[in-house]
Amino acid sequence: MAVIVRLKMPGGVDQLELASADLPPPGRGEIRLRQTAIGVKSIDIYHRRGLYPLPPERIPGVEAVGVIAALGEEVIGLEVGDRIAYAGMPVGAYASERNLPAWRCVKLPAGIPDEAVAAAFVKGITADMLLNRVFPVGRGTTVLVHSAAGGLGQLLTRWASAAGAVVIATVGSPAKAEIARAAGASHVIIGRDADFAAAIADLTAGRGVDVAYDGVGGTTLQKTLGCVRPFGVVASIGQSAGPIPLIDVHDLGPRRSLILARPSVMGHINDADAYHGSAARVLAAMTAGVLQLSGTAYSLRDAALAQADLEAGRTTGALYLRP
Repeated sequence: MAVIVRLKMPGGVDQLELASADLPPPGRGEIRLRQTAIGVKSIDIYHRRGLYPLPPERIPGVEAVGVIAALGEEVIGLEVGDRIAYAGMPVGAYASERNLPAWRCVKLPAGIPDEAVAAAFVKGITADMLLNRVFPVGRGTTVLVHSAAGGLGQLLTRWASAAGAVVIATVGSPAKAEIARAAGASHVIIGRDADFAAAIADLTAGRGVDVAYDGVGGTTLQKTLGCVRPFGVVASIGQSAGPIPLIDVHDLGPRRSLILARPSVMGHINDADAYHGSAARVLAAMTAGVLQLSGTAYSLRDAALAQADLEAGRTTGALYLRP
């Protein structure tokens, strides 16, 4: 009998309930996973609100770490007792145990704790997608990272700065500014109402950044368009501040000549080759100490509290659940 967190109906955190469920044996090409740490992500909130629909089981969650407890038929390369991580579909990670397609499993090196992987796996894959697939970031690249004290923001900042990029970070408070600087930000703009476009113009001598990562949404994305050089890229990767207003194509060009991307990490990791390539790079960067992210632990039964804290911006770093 697995312990699960289920969504009664789309809405607030009060719609999340603790329940139990019988699991069938793993099917052909599946494994049974006993989960040890479950990542909590913004996409879990979008699923809860109904922005993205959940499967009929109505169990949120897109990543976790655990130990293989049983194998279905035709599973090759995995054994009972292997410690693995996974990310992506099928949704349903808020559970003590679950069945999972074997191709999703990524074996973990011994030196990385479960909690560290649960904190950084999907965020690290997202960072890899953004820094390598959406816009190649390297030495001499100038990058804007909004919400740089958050989990994804810290990983983007660490990885980009390690690659030789100049990172300009925005944060909401002096305390979060220290987190961004510790992650490697070269410049930090502080304050939710700061005129970051003017500050970036000063920092870049009017040129603008090469690429900007905006997970804030709301009215911030429109302002971010004014921070990027001609033929640079703006990657819209979330909407923590609310829905993104419609953007007129004339806001992108021809005068500005901007490239606007709306990349989906779920789309990225539904490609098996892209998924396993990113996962390998993330685990290598974690092993090398490039990607480090602190995590805050909650009990699985406190999943609603974890989502509420994440939604309200009361946390830095990453959140994960312990079954």
